[in-house]
Amino acid sequence: MPDGTSLTERLMLPLTMISVCGMAMAALDAFAISGAGGSLGLWLVYLAAGLPTGLRALSALWRERVFDIDLLMIIAALAALAVGAPLEGAVLLTLFSISGTLEHRAMGRARRAIEALMALRPETALRLRGDGATEEVRVADLRPGDRLVLRPGARVPVDGLLLNGEGAVDEATITGESMPVSKAPGTKLFEATVNLNAVLIMEATATSATSTVARMIAMVTEAQAARAPSETFSAWFGQRYTIAVLAAALLAFLAQLLLGYPLSEALYRSAVLLVAASPCAVVISVPAAILSALAAAARGGVLFKGGAALEALADVKSFSFDKTGTLTTGTAEVTDIDATIGQDRMLSLLAGLEAQSEHPIAAAIRRRAAADGLTPAEVRGVVTHPSEGITGVDEDGAVWAGNQRMLERMGATATTPGALRLKNSAQTVTWIGRGNRLLGGVTVADRPRTGSAAGLSQLRAAGVHHLALMTGDRRAVALRIGRELGFSEAEIHSDLLPEDKVRLVGDLAEKGRTAFVGDGVNDAAALARADVGIAMGVAGSEVALQAADVALLAEDMTRLAAARKLAQRTKRIIRQNLIFALGMMALLVISALFFELPLPLAVIGHEGGTVLVVLNGLRLLADPIRSDHSLRKRPVLSSLFTRQSQEVGNV
Repeated sequence: MPDGTSLTERLMLPLTMISVCGMAMAALDAFAISGAGGSLGLWLVYLAAGLPTGLRALSALWRERVFDIDLLMIIAALAALAVGAPLEGAVLLTLFSISGTLEHRAMGRARRAIEALMALRPETALRLRGDGATEEVRVADLRPGDRLVLRPGARVPVDGLLLNGEGAVDEATITGESMPVSKAPGTKLFEATVNLNAVLIMEATATSATSTVARMIAMVTEAQAARAPSETFSAWFGQRYTIAVLAAALLAFLAQLLLGYPLSEALYRSAVLLVAASPCAVVISVPAAILSALAAAARGGVLFKGGAALEALADVKSFSFDKTGTLTTGTAEVTDIDATIGQDRMLSLLAGLEAQSEHPIAAAIRRRAAADGLTPAEVRGVVTHPSEGITGVDEDGAVWAGNQRMLERMGATATTPGALRLKNSAQTVTWIGRGNRLLGGVTVADRPRTGSAAGLSQLRAAGVHHLALMTGDRRAVALRIGRELGFSEAEIHSDLLPEDKVRLVGDLAEKGRTAFVGDGVNDAAALARADVGIAMGVAGSEVALQAADVALLAEDMTRLAAARKLAQRTKRIIRQNLIFALGMMALLVISALFFELPLPLAVIGHEGGTVLVVLNGLRLLADPIRSDHSLRKRPVLSSLFTRQSQEVGNV
């Protein structure tokens, strides 16, 4: 896959080195230290540094009708040459070239993030044929339903389910988990993770175009394309201000001629003004911070869909959380059963109804039926009713399963002692029945994730005073989980439909920026309604990931608090950069207008300020998101930014 860089960009470093050598030759000759060939050195500088700058300026002017910083620099350098100050023009071009190369090498790796993601994917896979033999095929040719063999040390080629075998899988490249994850039949396998110690048979559930890495590639692409408000402002300011500077320099040149200044002096002073007023530092100060923060976040297992989401997260005043699969593990277990038609018959029928559902409760029911050695009943015409349940038809007629809302909609009642026992428990109940006849029910219990309580506590400590738990579960279940996690009773909202979550998030949004964290299909509308939608886990619903602005690739809530802290630090650094850049520019302009600022000092002040704001922004690279669990391995996407942070350290 091409890296997307132009020939000019690839030649930046060697051309900069040539211009530095030429500058050294010219400087030695100018100070009579050596007869190194000053004229040759100046020619090298103007060709190696000036020619690419001029070509970029002409390209922007011709193709995009844009007056950019390159145009200012080349005009200033040519003006210095015209008035007999070629050394000053060479200094300007050399420092400008060095500055551009540092910026390019420090931040350019973000543009090759997609390449690094692609490198995580294996090119071939071992597919099982119908006769039991294996064949090596391209990953791009795999389709859902294909059975694949994973040997020890092999990468998982696409997302899928483990059919046979038990072993450990290293998921550090995807979720950032430091320890291998044990896998048993029925568990999910994610693309690009590594099978460590067993021969596994898996079934593909996605293609290479829809798998985990493909989704991550799409998010990285969106992040690179989306601009933060601060970036948009700096680009808007830079283009218009450049035109203003060119006009002001021309007017200053004409005014000096009218006042009787010699042509060479008027041209020299106008060149100084061009350099002093150039907005390089202003334009680069925001992208330097944004790209560094996006890289640091990705190293910590958090993907932002662009700088706008990063800036918005810094201002969030309230967070709302889905419960199941977000604050809890989503790995539920059947804890109690009540049946009026025989427990095995009821569990078989319930497992048949839930056979195609991806809901954690459905998975718990299927696991219990499998553990009891039961075959799911054949149910056809299955229809899902969001936040209520599921309906279908078996050999005896219509059958349904669901929560209390489904029970009431079907006109059934839970009045037997066993049904009342389930209903009064502080656990999630799934009822099953035919028409208004209740056949029984099961209770399912979930537990909070390890990092949920710590993450919520960190958000409160960071000044977030309004947290809310939103769930479609019964009040008793919501209270049990909510109290374990430190929510007050007023912060717990239960028995919610998807539209109820949207309404509550909208109410919070009227009081300030709000974020919603969820992982399911039912959460997509609330994720879209919030100022910042945050999808929990790379294995979350595809719909949820599409609707979200941020993805927590590891299911660790402490990283959300760390991501918000990083966003707030990024906002502070952007403010520092803009204040410094504007202040430096004002100082140089005043000095050029009233104190006859020499061109070399204008060049040093201009380029020095640009490099300083870039380095200030790049400090964010050294502040990657960490969880409280002290990951030993670099988290997700570390391969994308390891070399980048090393280079910044070298700078």
